[in-house]
Formats: sequence, C-alpha cells, structure tokens
Amino acid sequence: MAGVTCDHTIHKHEHHIGWDNSLQPVATIAPGQSISFDVYEASGGQLSPSSNVDSIGQLDFSKINPVAGPVYIDGAMPGDVLKITLLSFVPSGWGWTANIPGFGLLADDFKDPALHIWKYDPVAMNPAMFGRYGKVPLKPFTGTIGVAPAEHGSHSIVPPRRVGGNMDVRDVSEGTELYLPVEVAGALFSVGDTHAAQGDGEVCGTAIESPMQVALKFDLIKGEKLQFPRFTTPGPVTHHLDSKGYEVTTGIGPDLMEAARAALRGMIELLMRRFGMPAVEAYMLCSVCADLRISEIVDVPNWLVSMYFPRVVLE
Repeated sequence: MAGVTCDHTIHKHEHHIGWDNSLQPVATIAPGQSISFDVYEASGGQLSPSSNVDSIGQLDFSKINPVAGPVYIDGAMPGDVLKITLLSFVPSGWGWTANIPGFGLLADDFKDPALHIWKYDPVAMNPAMFGRYGKVPLKPFTGTIGVAPAEHGSHSIVPPRRVGGNMDVRDVSEGTELYLPVEVAGALFSVGDTHAAQGDGEVCGTAIESPMQVALKFDLIKGEKLQFPRFTTPGPVTHHLDSKGYEVTTGIGPDLMEAARAALRGMIELLMRRFGMPAVEAYMLCSVCADLRISEIVDVPNWLVSMYFPRVVLE
C-alpha cells in the first residue's frame, strides 16, 4: 500500500498516553491540510517481531496504546465538527495478537497469556497466515482516533468516548470520512492503535496490532451539532471476507453480554471440533476476523447475538 504526500509529518516520539486537554499540541494546522502520522502499535513498542509469550507478562500497562499528537486545528471551537478523511495507510509488515490475562470478552475462560506474531507483505497485503489454521484477509484501520474531551484532567485511553478515542471500528479505514464533535479550542486531535485486521467486537481484546503510517486530511464544519461520532464509508465494508460465506453461531438470552459470550463460545467450540484448533488459538482468531452482530433486539425479554466467522479464512 502506498502513502500520499502530506503537508505535515508527526513522528512516533510525538505521542502521549491518555486524553488531556491541557497537553501542548505538537503541531498546528489549518483546515484543509493533511498530516502523515507515524503510529506505534498498541504496546507502544514493547512488543516486536521477536517477542514471545513471556513478553506479555512483562508489559508495562502505563505505556499501552500511545497516540500521536495532539494536533491543534486552527479555528476549531466547541460545538464544531472535525471531519477527518483517511487518505492512506503504509503498513509495517508485522503485527501481534495476544490473550492478555484479565482482558477480553472471555477473560474468565482464558486466564493464561498467549501471543501470535504475524508477518505479512506490506505492499501486496496478501492474507496473513495464522499458523497452519488459516489465513486472514487484511484491512488496515485506526483503532484509536479522537479529539480531547472538555473534562479537565487525564482520562484513560482504553474506553471509547463521545469525542472518539479507542473505538476499534474496523471500517474507519482508507477512504472513510469520520466526523467528531469538538469540545475544546483547536480540537486537539490524536491517532494511534493501528490494526492490520480485526473482527467486529475485537473479542479477545486485541486485533492484528501493527505499526503503520497513516495519512489524514482535516476539515472543519462550523456550528453543526453532533452528539457522537459518525462516519461515511467509500464502498462495501466486508468484501474482503464475503467470498466463501460464513459459519455462524448464536447466543440467546436476556443479558446482552452473556448472549455475546455464548455466541463466541459456540464458535470457539466449532473451530476446535472441526479444525483441531486449541481453544486460545480459536479465541484469538475470532478476535481478528469474526464479527459479533446484534441480530435481534426487540423481542423481549431475550437478545439474539450472532458470531459470523468468514469461511475464506479456513479454505
């Protein structure tokens, strides 16, 4: 994948941990300008292509999920909307997926660390091999992308917020136009946590965490009230997964989270039985390519959650 020429460049060392509207911007730009960001993967450089499972226990979580920035957009004021166009990605060719104890939808089921190091062609972007179990189609995107909140002080980078943040939306990818509500002067935009692929839900808590360069263009919409982020995609969003159909499991019950866990457990059991995968490998593979969907929400008292696993990964 090729990058584009931008007006400015933000380097890896120009990053921060957490959202804080008192941080000094590393750059100031005018609406209409573009920036190339050099982005760390979610470990902040603590993991590398040579890491092994012991590295998970050595992670310093105070350094997790750094974001490049912040960038001051001249003229942006509370009540405005910042429009971000994702111009291009330049992937690194490697990434990681981990089961981190205490984290993930099935944290109580998977208490031991696990790590898979991925290698892929950053130009051809062919599907990446997951050992002997399959190959995952790639779709780079930004996991964390947002602006500073109005509340004073430092706020965790982990949860998504009204102003964006760690949304982990797979479709915030090349060509997408993302709209964020501005809460502070200059917006104070930051981006990080780039992924080479992810399933909707990111069920084990990690995707293919992969450092990249991402080029973004910024525009300002004055006085448009926006309560939460919205985005527009340039075309189909699942074409890289659709070609062979899906295996689908479901969970049904009055609790959304328990229904989601049941759908995921059903898929892990199917992958174990049919393809001989160890449970934790199936769990991590679901996180990078399978989609959790709320299939039914109105027939009280029960929810129906489905997990769609793309057959193209296994064939």
